[in-house]
Amino acid sequence: MANRSVVVTGLGALTTAGTGVEALWQAAAEGVSGVKQITLDYEFGNNLRIAAQVQDFNLERHFPDLRTTFFDRVTMMALIAAREAVTDAGLADSLPLGAGTSVIVGTGIASLGTIEESSRNMTLAQKRPDPLTVPRAMISASASNVGIVFGCTGTTFVVSSACSSSAQALGIGFQMVRAGMTDRVIVVGAEAIVTPGGMKAWEMLRVLSPQLCRPFSRGRNGLLLGEGSAALVIEAEEVAKARGARVRARVLGYGTTSDARDMLKPDVDGVTQAMALALADGGLAPTDIGYVNAHGTATILNDSTESEALGRVFGDHLASLPVSSTKPVHGHTLGAAGAIEAVVTVRALEEGFVPATINFLEPDPACPIDCVPNVGRRQAFDVALTNSFAFGGINASIALGRAA
Repeated sequence: MANRSVVVTGLGALTTAGTGVEALWQAAAEGVSGVKQITLDYEFGNNLRIAAQVQDFNLERHFPDLRTTFFDRVTMMALIAAREAVTDAGLADSLPLGAGTSVIVGTGIASLGTIEESSRNMTLAQKRPDPLTVPRAMISASASNVGIVFGCTGTTFVVSSACSSSAQALGIGFQMVRAGMTDRVIVVGAEAIVTPGGMKAWEMLRVLSPQLCRPFSRGRNGLLLGEGSAALVIEAEEVAKARGARVRARVLGYGTTSDARDMLKPDVDGVTQAMALALADGGLAPTDIGYVNAHGTATILNDSTESEALGRVFGDHLASLPVSSTKPVHGHTLGAAGAIEAVVTVRALEEGFVPATINFLEPDPACPIDCVPNVGRRQAFDVALTNSFAFGGINASIALGRAA
């Protein structure tokens, strides 16, 4: 079996910070939050209207010749991020990309807006369903449309594992390229949860903060939702070199586990094992890691569990290891979080800069980590770990390395 080196050659993003990777990176590096009061098109008795919403994106501007009637909001966001990543990878003039390119999209809930709208039209407005509801709402629609637009005839599918969806998509893509199953994968994470029904459902779960997202801080009281997308083009290093592509980062290792314990409560053993597996997969020692982009949702249990797991994995090294969460900047984007945070981590590796955990008040003894409170830090490092831990106990951790 092949054991090929895997590199990142393209990045793309569409988030509350704006269109493009640099808008996301600037917000993360400067600690500028896109979380704000939002206006909903209609309401289901929503008491909380705070989220990180994507504003003013225009699909036609990016794809002027594309028919958009089949596209849900998630698909639109996925296409915009994928287009930037494909262009960044130097592949925009090589379409169709053909059998050597696969597509994997990670999304937790996918086409919630389309389903809500259809249900509301039928039950409240007594309207017939839109004839294109099914192709818009299929959870695989985003992956299929990315494949269609960029001419990718390789393996195409969606990973849906709640908040670990796009982290697992990246990990599976990495495994496929490394094993020689495909030369290249366009990995996308996309989510559009900021809908009246989506917001209300999460409100009823009692995990949303009514104020600010404060990961690892004393006084934290919950997460804040976000929407958006991110994309990474990953490929075999030999393939990238043969076409003269710029290498932005390396994918070094991947670990994934299932707690098999509880649908909502995280388990420290499963979280610990996911990180340990990522290190082992990449042949890395704990001391090789120079930064951890944490899952860091700002719920009481998530942050204390992740902190305990970090202590188990890194031991004494944890005292000098920066660990930050960028979710206060772009919101918790659920299935898109792994891809968005992987893009942030690649940029952090490139810049030698650790983004801060903003909104931090004071240390919590249950989270004894250096969470880079409120102000980012200039610090060069060669390898980073990025974590995603989902409801249902599905955990994923990915090790990324500097290009050179």
